[in-house]
Amino acid sequence: MQPFRLGERAGVVRGRIVGRIEALAEAVSDSAAATFVGAIPFDRREDGFLLTPEPTGPWTPGSGDPVRRPSVRLRQVPAPEDYAAQVDALTRRIAAAGDGLRKAVIARTLEIEAPDIIDPFFVHARLNGDATMRYCLPLPPLDGAPQRWLLGATPELLLSKRQGKIASHPLAGSARRSADAVEDRAAAERLLASGKDRHEHALVVEYVLDVLAPHCSHLHAPEGPSLEATQSMWHLGTRIEGVLKDPSTPCLDLVGLLHPTPAVAGVPLAAALVAIAETETIRRGFYAGAVGWANAAGDGAWHVTLRCSEIEGRHARLFAGAGIVADSVPQGEVEETEAKFQAMLSAFDCGPLPSPN
Repeated sequence: MQPFRLGERAGVVRGRIVGRIEALAEAVSDSAAATFVGAIPFDRREDGFLLTPEPTGPWTPGSGDPVRRPSVRLRQVPAPEDYAAQVDALTRRIAAAGDGLRKAVIARTLEIEAPDIIDPFFVHARLNGDATMRYCLPLPPLDGAPQRWLLGATPELLLSKRQGKIASHPLAGSARRSADAVEDRAAAERLLASGKDRHEHALVVEYVLDVLAPHCSHLHAPEGPSLEATQSMWHLGTRIEGVLKDPSTPCLDLVGLLHPTPAVAGVPLAAALVAIAETETIRRGFYAGAVGWANAAGDGAWHVTLRCSEIEGRHARLFAGAGIVADSVPQGEVEETEAKFQAMLSAFDCGPLPSPN
């Protein structure tokens, strides 16, 4: 998805479409506009939005460096030791099985404060494009606040639909990549052989198949996961493809059934959402939601909003999360989230996270 600004030719149906997933789907189907782009928050009770875009054309650098060490300030929320404590408490909760919880995804943020206004197009242009969908779009403004932007590069397809054919490519189970080729391959092989990660991944695939199966005349998934690589991470992924019983079923209707998946929430969903609300100390907003496009024909493609950041003036928040199961190791989950931060930190050109004191 290319970045865009709202210009004179950039229409917005009914002013600005803001509503739940179901309302967004209805607004698209009732419109004559060719295509909408937009975002859905993690919390289904919150409003998403759709816009008709005006492409910006090639990005041209501005003057100065919008983000540059050492003047930039970085702050992890929660701090690594506090996040490790959250993970430890969750593993105990899952092992106790009191509420049936089998997996919960816990997120954290990295707050950036820069000396100057951060240019979202600078950051977008630096995002790597390997096996990811890059996105950059304006968020509904807050009263009296600078323009907000949502941008990132996600490796995970939630759902695409074209003329009755659908696809989903869930990812779950991750390992940090290495600059050393031998160690990098070893990390990939350890991930593929990891019982903990394969279990975490299977929970997501099972969920997606269960949700989509009633709507499909044909639905296929491989026997086991494959390795998927981004610049900073290895993931376990499974490509799921199907044919709808009713080809006119809108893409956003299916997105509404799938979101949020166990890849960003947990299993079972109700227990995981309770655990997230009781554990996390941050507001996710559009992180772990969905970003994509839809049209009046019912087609579209929506990706999970991962490797993302929200930019507002001199400030930005980066997001990362990890799936916690009974045998998760707290320090390992801290390292996984820090590795996921790194993909966006590189785009901001502000170097790696500082080493612990």
